[in-house]
Amino acid sequence: MIRQTYPVVGMHCAACKTLLEDTVGNLKGVSNAKVNFATEKLTVAFDEKQLDLTKIRQAVKSVGQYDLVDSAKSESQHQHHETNHLTHKVMLIGLTTIPFWLMMLGVIKGDMIKLNFLQFVLATPILFIGGWDIFQSAFSALKAKTANMDTLISLGTFTAWAYSTVITFFPKVFMNVAGVGDVYYEAAVLIIFFIMLGRLLESRAKKRAAEAIASLFKLQAKDARVIRNDQEMMVPLAEVVVGDVIKVKPGEKIPVDGIILKGYSAVDESMLTGESLPVEKKPHDTVIGSTMNSYGSFTYKVQKVGEATMLAQIIKLVEEAQATEAPVQKLADQVSSVFVPVVVSIAILSLIIWLFFAPVPMAIYIAITVLIIACPCALGLATPTAVMVGSGLAARRGILIKDAKALELSHKIKVLVFDKTGTLTVGKPQVTSYQVVSETDSQLVYLAEQESHHPLAQAVVTYLQSKIKKPNQQLSVFKDRPGLGVEAKIGKKRILIGTDRLLRLEKIDLSDNWQLKAKALQQEAQTVSFVMIDNKVVGLIGIADTLKEDAKEAVALIKALKIKTVMLTGDNKLAAQRIADQLGIDEVTAEVLPQDKADIVKKLQRENGQARVVAMVGDGINDAPALARADIGIAMGTGTDVAINTGDIVLVKGTLGKMVEAIDISRKTYGVIKQNLFWAFGYNVIGIPIAAGLLYPLTGWLLSPVIASMAMALSSTSVVLNSLRLKSSH
Repeated sequence: MIRQTYPVVGMHCAACKTLLEDTVGNLKGVSNAKVNFATEKLTVAFDEKQLDLTKIRQAVKSVGQYDLVDSAKSESQHQHHETNHLTHKVMLIGLTTIPFWLMMLGVIKGDMIKLNFLQFVLATPILFIGGWDIFQSAFSALKAKTANMDTLISLGTFTAWAYSTVITFFPKVFMNVAGVGDVYYEAAVLIIFFIMLGRLLESRAKKRAAEAIASLFKLQAKDARVIRNDQEMMVPLAEVVVGDVIKVKPGEKIPVDGIILKGYSAVDESMLTGESLPVEKKPHDTVIGSTMNSYGSFTYKVQKVGEATMLAQIIKLVEEAQATEAPVQKLADQVSSVFVPVVVSIAILSLIIWLFFAPVPMAIYIAITVLIIACPCALGLATPTAVMVGSGLAARRGILIKDAKALELSHKIKVLVFDKTGTLTVGKPQVTSYQVVSETDSQLVYLAEQESHHPLAQAVVTYLQSKIKKPNQQLSVFKDRPGLGVEAKIGKKRILIGTDRLLRLEKIDLSDNWQLKAKALQQEAQTVSFVMIDNKVVGLIGIADTLKEDAKEAVALIKALKIKTVMLTGDNKLAAQRIADQLGIDEVTAEVLPQDKADIVKKLQRENGQARVVAMVGDGINDAPALARADIGIAMGTGTDVAINTGDIVLVKGTLGKMVEAIDISRKTYGVIKQNLFWAFGYNVIGIPIAAGLLYPLTGWLLSPVIASMAMALSSTSVVLNSLRLKSSH
């Protein structure tokens, strides 16, 4: 079973979504088919042994003017062609409507029979040539025993045209029941014009909404300066392979992902992380394709190319997120699926009722207006356009939201559970207290620790690199003492660096002064290393995992949102409580095994008998069970391959501030979704009764089919434009 996403062309209403989902979903071998109306993409899970793209495409084409395209380039070309086609069609129809406007304004006057015939000659090609796509779509839906938005438009405009044609050529047919017959050619013509104009505006607005993905594609470099056979050569990006050595000069884009071999620089990674300050890079540091090199020059070895690069994975993640369906969308889908039959029923009922109280032309006029004003398109666009813009905005700010459910649910978070190491803290040991007074002794410490690969020893080496002059002495003896520390001999001096156990094994006395200093460090949850030279303690080194710079501010902001904060860690209680106290975290559970974290998350979800939305933030590896158990798993993107397969949300840079931004984007996105749905539902709830003549007995006012078509076009476009407001919210 494989899962593929294909762009769909020819969709222009929410009912198209249901029609395509049903058609493809009923194919043998398909387990699931979902259409995103906003992104115009079909995501289908199918058995490749029973089905292929050709058969899926045939099914799609069989129910209308729809088609699938199998590449981004083809999709882009089709979208460009479609927009141009719509633009030309709208301009042409717009010009041909001018005589109707002039007749409506009374500028063109004359014999009624001649004017009716002139309107017939002008309106017929506009309706059946300009609106051919609409009629073709309605007919295809009819063949598939279903209905779509074009069914309503076709019924309304054809009824207006047919009635007017009868009046034009056989005026006496309705004379006995209706008196003098009015024609509605202008209604049919202007409805087609406003529908096509609405589709053009909607197409352009949706194109703007999809710019987040398009802009990510544009970030990719076109070529690379590769060193092969000791020669530099520019090659297309497609020809770069893993293992190549690439040179990057100041101001150039880094072509693909890799690790620096030689050189120093600062790299602008804002396109991935949202952080504006360039990041310092040195040998052994990783660089990410499509980020911008600032001032230095360096060479690096290629580690990932093509779809394996971080940018490619991010693009894939965002596309998949935009193809998913938010829970709130299900309500809109359910309404849309029964919308067209209900509207047709209301139109027929309105026609029958008004035939008892009004002339035939008026009853037909009202039925046409009901058919035209109804719009499931706004309902179909309400959620996916907001999700599309919201997830795209998040991606540009270094936040990968992997599905629409996570984007919608994030605003409901009541409890946020943190892992400690690598999430709230840096995740690697750092020297926090160094109490070796003599520089000569520090040089001996540096030489001894440099030979060890232990993380604590490396932390000491890193600390001393910029603090002392580099020693020119050599070690004559070095010995690792597992679980205890290190032993070295430099000249005639014997150096021991390690735990209090090493101190006791070597029977070295510890003065009261050093004991008090060591105890003070241990009470702060620091690991203490004793420095001994020639069997005498000469210093202490305190080492601890330090807090991330933005951790305290981020926790404070989260608590300000009335979200309960909890920390789960496998670390000892003393160290955990110290971190929690520094950050102001509400609740701490320490000395927890990875498999137990999921159980604690489960308890928090049902605490005090109430269901609560719980989010878990972790590094995406040892926290995987808890991340999966939480309603929303938030993975820190540092240290792993962006923890692609772990969390529902991935913070690329691993900064906690981004988590607050993710919640903020979710709240704003959900706010826009509610506004869109309110407008979409409200528009139909108010518009359809008015179109059915509800106000006529009280006010004598009837809604014009032309005004109805303008309102329908506006409803869809306004929903998309409202979603686009998210772009300017940050």
